[in-house]
Amino acid sequence: MPAPKVLISDALSEAAVQIFRDRGIEVDFRPELGKDKEALASVIGQYDGLAIRSATKATAKLLAEAGKLKVIGRAGIGVDNVDVPAATAKGVIVMNTPFGNSITTAEHAVALMLALARQIPQADASTQAGKWEKNRFMGVELTDKTLGVIGCGNIGAIVADRAIGLKLKVVAYDPYLTPERAVEIGVEKVELDQLLTRADVITLHVPMTDKTRNILSAENLAKAKPGVRIVNCARGGLVDETALRAALDSGHVAGAAFDVFVTEPATENPLFGHPNVICTPHLGASTNEAQENVALQVAEQMSDYLLSGAISNAVNFPSISAEEAPRLKPYVELAEKLGSFLGQLTEAPIKGIRITYEGAVADMNTRALTSAAVTGVLRPILQDVNMVSAPAIARERGIVIEEARREGGESDFESVVRITVDAQDMPRDAAGTVFHDGKPRVIEIRSIAIDAAFAPHMLYVRNHDKPGFIGRFGSVLGDAGVNVATFNLGREREGGNAIAFVAVDAKLNEETLAQIAAIPQVKRVRAVAF
Repeated sequence: MPAPKVLISDALSEAAVQIFRDRGIEVDFRPELGKDKEALASVIGQYDGLAIRSATKATAKLLAEAGKLKVIGRAGIGVDNVDVPAATAKGVIVMNTPFGNSITTAEHAVALMLALARQIPQADASTQAGKWEKNRFMGVELTDKTLGVIGCGNIGAIVADRAIGLKLKVVAYDPYLTPERAVEIGVEKVELDQLLTRADVITLHVPMTDKTRNILSAENLAKAKPGVRIVNCARGGLVDETALRAALDSGHVAGAAFDVFVTEPATENPLFGHPNVICTPHLGASTNEAQENVALQVAEQMSDYLLSGAISNAVNFPSISAEEAPRLKPYVELAEKLGSFLGQLTEAPIKGIRITYEGAVADMNTRALTSAAVTGVLRPILQDVNMVSAPAIARERGIVIEEARREGGESDFESVVRITVDAQDMPRDAAGTVFHDGKPRVIEIRSIAIDAAFAPHMLYVRNHDKPGFIGRFGSVLGDAGVNVATFNLGREREGGNAIAFVAVDAKLNEETLAQIAAIPQVKRVRAVAF
């Protein structure tokens, strides 16, 4: 059997290239291909692996030409330049290196915070221009000031640790941060409104999701403490840039330091040109140490997979052996979708996740299934989470993961996976199984029996079991032009609590959801997506 062949189409270090060679893998180092889509497409069919950074775009069109490709390795955390669904459909594993950049990014945030407090870039430019404007650049001390950290995961916790060393008080807003974890890392857990009114400096460390987009909106910026300074080394779009410019112009915000922007490369931006703004060109991960760490890590991971089938840090598949994959795959899908369903229903901080395996599934590699379940629960708010990093991310936030196995159960099904998300407001639970056709199904929600397949767009409705609900519900969907694919019902007892789990052909708008919520029998409605 010929040796696996890997193409490196971005700048990786010679040490990373040597790892492939030392492991017996043929490697071509051609970083110029990362910026030449046509040339890359013309050769990609020769390779089993593709190692990239951010310049190479692994699009669906490129993947269509990659007949032999088995793995894409991204030296870094973000996989925005990889069409992950297209790769998954072709059976291509997509790996990243989720923790190699953490310290470097955290240090850049701290550097920008210090530069902002003392106006270092502006003072440097003035001094080098021969002006000596000593009285113009009056800074502020950070000692005893309050730092507000929005998102206290891996990077946010490192920033908090460094800030505490600089004698700042640290408050943190993170729905997934438990009180116990907050005490452990030395921060005060607060709600967002409290953070806004108390923080002298705000730093953001959250992924870009529907919930975090414009988390610092015009409204929230107005709530912030007058004279606040804002640092963003996470993702463009977390702050409303136009609203921030207005707040800077009015003096409500004293300064801002941004490494990321809504549109990148950022050749123009509302923040550019303001005297109290510092901008850097997405340098968060740009240190020699970080670049070397992620390059070496991705080379090792790709080599392991190509030579032995071992999977590490895959964003589209759990860490399981090649022998286990065929048997586990449908249960991985079940666990992830059940977890995603519960995660999409949960807005309160999560204290624990319990997964119970009943029947034949209890004898499988449930570690992979548990990782899939935790990934599903966390992904609605933490989109960068994958099936390998999910348990570690849960531990960082103090979320307790419990796993139980029961060889036999009370269910009529051969195998059942049950998940309970223990949130601060209330627990939420669901159970599912895999039918003989290999497709996962929900068989229980809130201890109410139901039988429903997953679909891309679904509605979850809790209602009173009273006449008239189905007719009104159908009328609302009909008036909105929304077609029902499947309609599944379950109830505790006649006249009691009931559940509808409905697959529809399109995503519902907020107006239609509000009309459903207004039906007298409806207690709650939530759109969920899979």
